[in-house]
Amino acid sequence: MTSIFGVRTGEDAAGRDRVTVMIAAFEGWNDAGDAASDALNRLDERWAASRVAALDSDSYYDFQFTRPMVVRTGAERHIQWPTTWLSTVSVPNSNLDVVLVHGVEPSYRWRAYTADLMAHATDLGVDYLVLLGALLADVPHTRPIPVSVSTDDAALQEELNADPSTYEGPTGILGVLGGVAELAGIPTVSLWAAVPHYVAQAPSPKAQLALLNRLEELVHIPVVGDAELKEDAEAWERGVDELATEDPEIQAYVHQLEEAKDTAELPEASGESIAREFERYLKRRGKER
Repeated sequence: MTSIFGVRTGEDAAGRDRVTVMIAAFEGWNDAGDAASDALNRLDERWAASRVAALDSDSYYDFQFTRPMVVRTGAERHIQWPTTWLSTVSVPNSNLDVVLVHGVEPSYRWRAYTADLMAHATDLGVDYLVLLGALLADVPHTRPIPVSVSTDDAALQEELNADPSTYEGPTGILGVLGGVAELAGIPTVSLWAAVPHYVAQAPSPKAQLALLNRLEELVHIPVVGDAELKEDAEAWERGVDELATEDPEIQAYVHQLEEAKDTAELPEASGESIAREFERYLKRRGKER
């Protein structure tokens, strides 16, 4: 099976050109419930990626705003500085190479910061960029976490049946990096998970799982495969259920959100959405032959 990025697996991957996908997430404004950065950390651990570079902390961070951390390893004590690091991995049994970018949103010099990241992307031969983000939204915790997908690349729009982002207003480092990547000729896809605003505190395993599931659909490579994360997501939902039952106002509010969500999704069961899903099915079958 071939993904939208041309990733192949199994015997079909043998002899194929390598495809390099950069996946980036940043702590801070773009990362409600730490869902995006936690998802990227899980990828790093699952694939045992190798760290290959880090951006200079002094150039981009205000340490009075983003404080360094004291970390102890056994009897040893050291300072962990806020930074942005890049790791690479060749995913087994596929023609996919991945560059993971995990950073803290910089305090200043965003143009230089994104130019620095693009220089690394060029050196590492990046073909595509996937941005992971999470935002607070009026969604119920009892329903699947919505993950919006957008891209300005015409070919990817057709493949994903996705639209360009129509957002206007203040943006974070994800928006800036995506714009710079597009100017550099790197097709970019943005995935944003909607975290229920009434449970905004980290961690948010259900949103994290939703992002990883959507990423898996894009690359056609198992990226979840983690029973622990699924159990954490279920435990998180049960915990929020218990908190809601203890507060009648929250319980009523969640019920209101559920009704609004279910009503909004009713039209999705017919008409244009069914046609879109059938088109996707035919495309997948055509590529598998």
